[in-house]
Amino acid sequence: MTDTADLGMPAPSFISHQLREARAEAISLAEKNERLARALTTARERIAELGTQLDAVTHPPVTLALLTGLHTRSGRDDGEASPAGTPTAPAPEALVLLGGRTMSLGLRPGLDPAALRIGQLVAVNDAMLVVDALPEPDTGEAVVLDEVLDDARALVTTGSGATRVLRLGGALDAGALTPGTTLAADLRADVATAIIERTSVEQLVVAETPDVTWEDIGGLGPQIQAIRDALELPFAHPGLYRAYGLRAPKGLLLYGPPGCGKTLIAKAVATSLAAGGEGADGERATGRTAAFLNIKGPELLSKFVGETERQIRAIFEQARKAAAEDRPVVIFFDEMEALFRTRGTGVSSDVETMIVPQVLAEIDGVESLRNVVIIGASNREDMIDPAILRPGRLDVKIRVSRPDAAQALDILARHLNADLPLDPAELAVHEGDREATAAAMRAAAVDALYARTPATAVLEVVYASGATQTLHLGDLVSGAMLAQIVARAKTAAIKDEISGGAGGLSTARVLAAVDAEARQNEEITGATSPEGWARLVGAHSEPIHSARRLGAAGTAPAAGTAVSAARPHETQEGA
Repeated sequence: MTDTADLGMPAPSFISHQLREARAEAISLAEKNERLARALTTARERIAELGTQLDAVTHPPVTLALLTGLHTRSGRDDGEASPAGTPTAPAPEALVLLGGRTMSLGLRPGLDPAALRIGQLVAVNDAMLVVDALPEPDTGEAVVLDEVLDDARALVTTGSGATRVLRLGGALDAGALTPGTTLAADLRADVATAIIERTSVEQLVVAETPDVTWEDIGGLGPQIQAIRDALELPFAHPGLYRAYGLRAPKGLLLYGPPGCGKTLIAKAVATSLAAGGEGADGERATGRTAAFLNIKGPELLSKFVGETERQIRAIFEQARKAAAEDRPVVIFFDEMEALFRTRGTGVSSDVETMIVPQVLAEIDGVESLRNVVIIGASNREDMIDPAILRPGRLDVKIRVSRPDAAQALDILARHLNADLPLDPAELAVHEGDREATAAAMRAAAVDALYARTPATAVLEVVYASGATQTLHLGDLVSGAMLAQIVARAKTAAIKDEISGGAGGLSTARVLAAVDAEARQNEEITGATSPEGWARLVGAHSEPIHSARRLGAAGTAPAAGTAVSAARPHETQEGA
């Protein structure tokens, strides 16, 4: 066998060694190639980044202007002639407010005029060309919309009270705007650009058309008649009032203990004024929609200086705008003592001392409150500033007392009537007469409520003069309590019917509801001081020296400093 060395060929071990070295060198070169590729990619990215930064540094500055319109100059031929020799139409230009001046500027080539909207911010370069468009500004002077004149213009009131005509920005839909909306505007450019959401006044004011009528209110016949004489007659017979030189009252105060129908009366006033009805002189309009502005008194107070006064101005402005449409407007201030406390007595805060003058200015101001009636409700009328209550402001003052037995029957008739499901057994007792059955239930409830026995005694009051009086459950009855008694009885009847019983209202269920409601009111609404009981009972003629709870609820004396209180209404023995 011939040896490879004899033939001049390298040994196999040498060839293998060379192959290994070649493979290692190839791998090393591949890794170097990858590193070079990564370095090249990084370098390219860095170059692009530096180029962007260089462009930003060398980019010419632009000035922002407000676009107020687009137009084409007449009598101008800037275009080149077409192949047919006809000159092209001149390019549109932008009207902008720039540096306090209105200017007409050209658009850079490629900028579509159809994409521009009035009210937008636009970028203007050194060559005085509009080069870009930005969104509409959402800041500026706040103005209040009075009326939309057309698709492009609106009548507004500025913060200084001036009336201006502004162009509507492209972002504003004229059809969706309503009077009273707050807009952001650039008054130098006469352009409104955006809607500003100011929900504070809308949350405090509920503008609604009530559906409560006089027939829905029971037990307040004399008070209702007094209110109708004071408020409805001027609307029904304006000619007679003018002939006698008599004006309609600006407002009235409903005062008395809580839960006796003051809010219902205010809503019924709005409904009555809106419903119309033909007077003797035929002057009264019909079919008007009333606006009932229900002011949430405690929420109107704000810790920010001037905010409460601004909200009061907005409330009266809203009322005047509604009244200008020949709509009756009722502004109802519930819990009036929370807003208009007597100044200078130490019980009012600095905020409240600014509220009263603001309201007086709105009532007595040069702007008429025609078709606007102000109604205040309070169970602490002694805390209201006298300036609010004097004649010429809240002219009429009507006390809404707790109902006596006869009035309680009238109130119950609104809630417990013959149309409701009645207990078949009781119907049989009254020979199927539904009216008699319902009347018997109402009479049983009133007898239980107004019985003057030791079991119904609630409070022993000692007045400053030393006189003592015992208050019974009937002295604390309210219309709201009577409605709740019937509601309890109805719930019991429904539960009985669900469980398979006969259901229906019965005397037993009504009396059980009376007992449950009396216990709940004694536990929850019972006051702990003479002032609290004076507020709960209502009226005031002699200061209370002390009060003592009677019955199982407790007999600890509720003595305290003398407060203005009122003797309750006189009740008939054995009612």
